[in-house]
Amino acid sequence: MSALTEVASGYQTRHTLPLRVELVRQLTRRRTLIMGAILALLPFVLMVAFAVGGDPAARNGQITLMNTATASGANFVAVNLFVSAGFLLVIPVALFCGDTVASEAGWSSLRYLLAAPVPRARLLWSKLVVALGLSLAAMILLPVVALAVGTAAYGWGPLQIPTGGALDAGTAVQRLAVTVAYIFVSQLVTAGLAFWLSTRTDAPLGAVGGAVGLTIVGNVLDAVTALGHWRDFLPAHWQFAWGDIVQPHPEWSGMVQGTAISLSYAFVLFALAFRGFARKDVVS
Repeated sequence: MSALTEVASGYQTRHTLPLRVELVRQLTRRRTLIMGAILALLPFVLMVAFAVGGDPAARNGQITLMNTATASGANFVAVNLFVSAGFLLVIPVALFCGDTVASEAGWSSLRYLLAAPVPRARLLWSKLVVALGLSLAAMILLPVVALAVGTAAYGWGPLQIPTGGALDAGTAVQRLAVTVAYIFVSQLVTAGLAFWLSTRTDAPLGAVGGAVGLTIVGNVLDAVTALGHWRDFLPAHWQFAWGDIVQPHPEWSGMVQGTAISLSYAFVLFALAFRGFARKDVVS
């Protein structure tokens, strides 16, 4: 009895479910390894596509970002981010944030974690921090591999801007780093939606698929020009605002508005997840 009392008196919630334990659990899961492999392979796939298709700059008279893909390693990174930001980078965010709580419920291990006892808020914080960390790592992995592949294939040089002008390699890398940070912030809406759904269902596929599906719906609505200024309230409307800073004279207003919209939606969704899970009757 005295031993139980001693353990109870020394119990501290911050020592339950350490982040390193959750991180190791998530890193060793097959879906994490597969997602990392897909993102790492994308630059190689694009390099082969450009090699088979020939020089994209010589294909037509209209100069676009795709036409400058083989101009330098920096241009190759920009193209990789452009083709993946709208959908491919949504997948790891939805996967890591939507699978985290729902998978525990699906394995019937969630109630045992809470009986450890791990406070509910502590459980969610640990899983959310690791999920967001893995999402950010996925977004960093793609441009890092693309920069290495692009530099090896096309050389280290300035970022050629389709509208004219160029950014020196050092400045281009800095701007692309800001771009990755902005893409991560813009995907916080998907993260919040997936995490909230993950606390509401025992089916990981439902949480992940629901987040991806609603993100696609947002992209479709943004394409409806009849909505006019209402599109300004859609996170998808600002997802490519980073293009304004990859210019000789950067414009930050679009990214500021996009960041404000994304953080606002994300805050509400994360708050709903914590509030709902605190009152949820966990039986699985």
